[in-house]
Amino acid sequence: MAAFKNEDNGTWYTMFRYTDWKGERKQKCKRGFPTKREALDWEQEFLRQKRADVDMTFESFVTLYEKDIKPRLKENTWLTKESIIQKKILPYFGQRKLSEITAKDVIAWQNEIRSQKDKNGRLLSSTYLKTIHNQLSAIFNHAVRYYDLRINPAAKAGNMGTEERKEMLFWTKDEYQRFSDAMMDKPISYYAFEMLYWCGIREGELLALTSADFDFDKETVSINKSYQRLKGRDVVTTPKTKKSNRIIKLPQFLSVEMQEYLKMLYGAKPDDRIFPITKHYLKHEMERGCKATGVKRIRIHDIRHSHVSLLIDMGFTALAIADRVGHESIDITYKYAHLSPTTQTEMAEKLSSIRGGMEDVS
Repeated sequence: MAAFKNEDNGTWYTMFRYTDWKGERKQKCKRGFPTKREALDWEQEFLRQKRADVDMTFESFVTLYEKDIKPRLKENTWLTKESIIQKKILPYFGQRKLSEITAKDVIAWQNEIRSQKDKNGRLLSSTYLKTIHNQLSAIFNHAVRYYDLRINPAAKAGNMGTEERKEMLFWTKDEYQRFSDAMMDKPISYYAFEMLYWCGIREGELLALTSADFDFDKETVSINKSYQRLKGRDVVTTPKTKKSNRIIKLPQFLSVEMQEYLKMLYGAKPDDRIFPITKHYLKHEMERGCKATGVKRIRIHDIRHSHVSLLIDMGFTALAIADRVGHESIDITYKYAHLSPTTQTEMAEKLSSIRGGMEDVS
């Protein structure tokens, strides 16, 4: 190791050679250190990282983790992970050696995170606590699996928080139609909510739709992408899951409505978004419609739940519904079972009917 002083400005720099992942020798130079010790420490940490030495700092390992993981993920997924890492994990473990972090250290960190409050002065939710811990554990798992760290101290410490089941709200058909009437003064809002309610598509899927996605001869719409606004940019990605890629049959009235709407979009190209609005816009319109009609306020995503509950009430199977909304059928079964409170009674009655009547023993 060697550090050199820049006589012009009094700072220190380090210059050295190392072997990269291809086995090729490279030269590295880093300038601007206030002291010789800081220059040498930086060189040593850089070499540990290149050797994938678990004695590197946790912060250095996170840099490797990002290089390994980020290319596999959608941008919004990585941004969520990055936010948790930067705000909740690195401030505590960043300068610690990866190999020296223990389960006891993780428990102390958990206690600190549990005491934190959000911007409204409330303790962090149990679901968010679980998400934070899972991210720390994922980093250690990566180190164990690919970089020969001996043990995952986060797993040994045990999780914090639990996933809370949010109350599932939904509209009945009558509630939706009352709300829909209030949207008719703005065509873009009216047709957007029609697609959400009658097709059960996700918000991002709606906002990514183009005219090319519709086949009005077959009365179908293809769901093959999702839209998000990230850091001031319009980002269109693949849908949430493989199952999300699907073709949805439109009710005949909706097929007619969407043809009418597309005719209003003068000069639109086949690949232009037909709903050039944002999630914030939809939320605002939801609030406007609920205030005007007195219909209970639900989340935009709850309109998807409303579509599923409507199909359940109509008697369709979980498998058929799952194919339409891009879910696994087991998810439909468990998430929406409570929407049919009379199911147990109906089951008992049908079992009685196929068994036959009881003999009169009196």
